[in-house]
Amino acid sequence: MGSHEMKVAVIGAGGFVGQKVAALLTEDASVGGISLLDRVEFSHPQRKGITATVGDFADPATRAKVLEGADKVILLAAILGGAAEADYALARQVNVDATLDLFEHLRDTDPATRVVFASTIAVFAKPLPDPVTDTTPTGPTMVYGAQKLMMEVALSNFAAKGWLDGVSLRPSGVMARDGADARLKTAFMSRLFWCVKRGEDIELPVAPDSRTWLTSIDAVARNFIHAAMLPELGADRAFTLPALSLTFGELVEALKRRFPDSPSRITFVPDPDIVALFGSYPRLETKTADRLGFSRDRDADDLVANAMT
Repeated sequence: MGSHEMKVAVIGAGGFVGQKVAALLTEDASVGGISLLDRVEFSHPQRKGITATVGDFADPATRAKVLEGADKVILLAAILGGAAEADYALARQVNVDATLDLFEHLRDTDPATRVVFASTIAVFAKPLPDPVTDTTPTGPTMVYGAQKLMMEVALSNFAAKGWLDGVSLRPSGVMARDGADARLKTAFMSRLFWCVKRGEDIELPVAPDSRTWLTSIDAVARNFIHAAMLPELGADRAFTLPALSLTFGELVEALKRRFPDSPSRITFVPDPDIVALFGSYPRLETKTADRLGFSRDRDADDLVANAMT
């Protein structure tokens, strides 16, 4: 077995998190082969052992090709938030059918495969208690959260049966995507980082004391890889990743410390709907992830530094 080279497959490798995961995997000497898949052309690292495929993981032939020989599979591909709400049929096809088909394919070909599934904090029931912990009840109202929770349950069940070595991770808001899709209600969060860096003005639809959960792209990508490599996961196969619970006022102060010469003017114009959705988060405790050695941004300054790498 000693001569076996570890192979990792990343499904959804063209996305914000996927590209960072692929970049970090290429720096890992223990990884021999890297198989990347996305449904549209995507930029990726060029080196020996990397294969990039453009295709749909719902297609059995594509799925079999990309997963062949993979010891670890990181599944990031999904129809997100508002898009899932707007098109239930498409969301079901990707988030439920194709995802469950992938789990079953691996169960049938190699049950020892470690699968790391990207879930979401949208699985929790509202209103959120203070603090949110690993025992907080789930009860999603959005299609996206519901479909992710269905797959969490399936993957945990497969793990309990010994059918697959799976784990579901729930990341918070991942910062900071340059050129975040303006149609997304959360785009203002990533835009804030880049506006301050570039000296552009921005109006925020929240108040300085509005609170949210944020994590840097660097921390979240490292955590998906950590979950893929961890020798023992334990019994709990679905949990929230570490994130900072901080106010927008605190975030703005950290950005000003990082870019002290930025002429950027930041105005707070609270929109009650946006504040309710994205600015009313409580404190967060992630004891399972902390115990298993998942990484976190230490504070707002660390978040800002790691969010724009």
